[in-house]
Amino acid sequence: MIAIIDYGVGNLRSVEKAFIAIGADAVLTNDINTIKNAQAIVLPGVGAFEDGMESLKKLGLIEVILEAISRKTPFLGICLGMQLLLEVGDESNEAIVNKTKSNLIDGMAVIKGSVKRFPNIAGLKIPQMGWNTVSYRIGSRLFEGIEQNQFFYFVHSYYCELESEAEVAGLTEYGVLYHSALEVDNIFATQFHPEKSGELGLKVLKNFVAIATAHSKEEKKC
Repeated sequence: MIAIIDYGVGNLRSVEKAFIAIGADAVLTNDINTIKNAQAIVLPGVGAFEDGMESLKKLGLIEVILEAISRKTPFLGICLGMQLLLEVGDESNEAIVNKTKSNLIDGMAVIKGSVKRFPNIAGLKIPQMGWNTVSYRIGSRLFEGIEQNQFFYFVHSYYCELESEAEVAGLTEYGVLYHSALEVDNIFATQFHPEKSGELGLKVLKNFVAIATAHSKEEKKC
């Protein structure tokens, strides 16, 4: 069973429906025991970095997530779920006219790196909302069977900057060239929304389910 973490951030039902559409046994939940016993975990979400962290804290889910990741449970972060894996989010206050101040919010620090706001460039609409291409790392398990530079659906005002290039699984350009997917050990994440990206997005989810299934079979052998 795949546990899709419900922490009240964004339209999470669409993620659940996408997994069900590909035949996966998936449930939307914030029950700690259900998440602990899951074959794999998905952390979706849209919205503010700080709100996401606060919601996870209130539900007591941060330790649950960290423990599951340390046990090598396959984990997939989507959009905000990818950003929350990083060390810090730079959430500039929209009400501050001079834009010189920022609030640095601690993330879960699973992956070294930070979340930054897209630069103010003439003609660059923020948030990025719509289709954009992803150039992925050769050998990526998450993008297996997908051609390079295909279009996926994005909705975000902030982007991830990972410290280690070895953990970067995908690159996308929008004003800056940024890290749009990560992959290290049992941890996977995409800045784009696979559940909103048509057949290619479903293929990404199928690849994750295959990874989780293979992991489960290996565990049973032990």
